[in-house]
Amino acid sequence: MFETIRNAWKTIEIRKKILFTLFIILLYRLGNAVPVPYVDTSLLANYFKSLQNTVLGLYNVMSGSSFSRATVFALSIQPYINASIIIQLLTIAIPALERLQKEGGEDGKKKLEQITRYTTIGLGLLQGFAYYMLLKNNSLLTDAASGVWPAIVIILSFAAGATLLMWLGEQITEFGIGNGISIILFVSIVARFPNDIINMISAIQKTPSSWWIYLLLLLGVFAIIILVVFVTNAERRLPVQYSKRVVGRKMYGGKSTFLPLKVNMSGVMPIIFAQSIAALPATIGAFCGTPASGSFWEKFLSFCDTTSWFYAVMYALLIVAFSYFYATIQFNPIEVSNNLKKNGGYIPGFRPGKPTSEFIAKVLSRVTLFGAIYLAIIAITPIIISNVSTTAKSSNIAVGGTSIMIVVAVALETVKGLESQMLMRHYKGFLE
Repeated sequence: MFETIRNAWKTIEIRKKILFTLFIILLYRLGNAVPVPYVDTSLLANYFKSLQNTVLGLYNVMSGSSFSRATVFALSIQPYINASIIIQLLTIAIPALERLQKEGGEDGKKKLEQITRYTTIGLGLLQGFAYYMLLKNNSLLTDAASGVWPAIVIILSFAAGATLLMWLGEQITEFGIGNGISIILFVSIVARFPNDIINMISAIQKTPSSWWIYLLLLLGVFAIIILVVFVTNAERRLPVQYSKRVVGRKMYGGKSTFLPLKVNMSGVMPIIFAQSIAALPATIGAFCGTPASGSFWEKFLSFCDTTSWFYAVMYALLIVAFSYFYATIQFNPIEVSNNLKKNGGYIPGFRPGKPTSEFIAKVLSRVTLFGAIYLAIIAITPIIISNVSTTAKSSNIAVGGTSIMIVVAVALETVKGLESQMLMRHYKGFLE
């Protein structure tokens, strides 16, 4: 990977793209340091210490801690991600959007992107209003924040920051290296690493006898990285044979290829959705305040706590369910079978049409199950470790597996993008 980056730097065009990407990242980090007016940041920081194991804690990780500081980019790219998912789901439910996606060509793609942008702005305003109500209800605003105009300024600041971040991500995609939204998410997570390392060193200094626990955690991180790299590149290849056909005086077809099925086809999205639903009781409890001691709600929230065994089991089951859901959305065996039949292709041992689609669906189900189990292991391993060790529990590693998975996946995707751009420029010897 480092050899690829070094050789890419020698190419002038790619070097300009790398510098442009770094410039956008610098603007993003500067925006993370600009606070929104009328917010008491010291009170907000203390308040978020109790929300680390809720959905808001996950948002804080994905925003590079800017969510807990109420900066301009506090909403990060969450509105854009949610808008993309909503539009993707609506293309299945609404026939007009489905036709626009499948038959609209390049114009249809641009219209869907435009709809996604408008949806992002709407979600940014909605989430900005929700964040404002959270600040207001918990008395986290300054004394000058009374009235309508301060509320409008706060909400529009959050929404404008999310919209600007969406535009910066699109600029990286068009003029930089890799997918812009993924790069911003990567930077947000990596920006927290120095602070986490400092906290770990401070904890070891306070309790020197716990050094071996943190050593095991680091070894676990390296093991997760190796597993993520292995599964991200893993795929099930179905052999495909194309029949020979004569067109005029030339013969076409007769080639053997394969149909790749990615083991982890849905990426990290099942984890994000499952965590949002499974952590809902803890999040509602954080908004409603501390229940009375010995009451039903106290026992219920303790039972549904994000470090409990019940939460871990429900979390894993939801990940498996969402993995199958996303695999069904992204890959249609019937459509693939029909395309193979139209182009004269077939899977050896299976007749074209329904037998082929049934075989592809069967293989897809097995591959998806393996990928879902892999995602569940990545997600619940930090929870199991935090339940076994009180030291690990206090270090807040509940979203550690998800963060590592996103970082490694984006790094691999960016390196592959560099390699493809160098191949287009006929760069020789960069893989040696």
